[in-house]
Amino acid sequence: MSSILKVDQLKDSGGNAIITSNGSGTFTSSLPNTGITMADQWRLTTAFTGNAEPISSNLERNDTQFSVIGTGMTESSGIFSFPSTGIYLIRFFQGFQFKDGNALFRGGRIKYTTNNSSYNDLAGILRNGLDEGYDTRSIEAIIDVTDTSNIKVRFDTVSASTNDRTLGNSSYNETCMTFIRLGDT
Repeated sequence: MSSILKVDQLKDSGGNAIITSNGSGTFTSSLPNTGITMADQWRLTTAFTGNAEPISSNLERNDTQFSVIGTGMTESSGIFSFPSTGIYLIRFFQGFQFKDGNALFRGGRIKYTTNNSSYNDLAGILRNGLDEGYDTRSIEAIIDVTDTSNIKVRFDTVSASTNDRTLGNSSYNETCMTFIRLGDT
């Protein structure tokens, strides 16, 4: 004969309830949510030629196969603000079309500010380009956002040639920015 143990509360070593049952199969927990609480993705909707420091127009939140998790980022003139403090993973994927095979460099940067004014490099990649054609850049960084009023990020694209194009599309990601809140600061 088997026995069934009926428990209406699970307590920690200090006697505090961490999981409670209402007796009808519904459980509540005082354990913290340790999953991802914010994920957001933005993209460039239209290609442009030359440099942008920052990319400040033709940006939209990804609306094709994804919906933001949590509050999401806010964007104004290419400056992205964080919805809450925390540790964030930032990814910048950049599509290029090279029009000038003699350009000395092409690439992108993630820049950040801690005073809502002057920007410094957080991550970047530049590459010499001798060929014409298409290429991509993938840049990422982790940032500790302790102050949502002053810590912000932007994305730059740079090339020695004014003929090179940064690719964009409103239906899928060619150049995009991804933000994932990893945890508390």
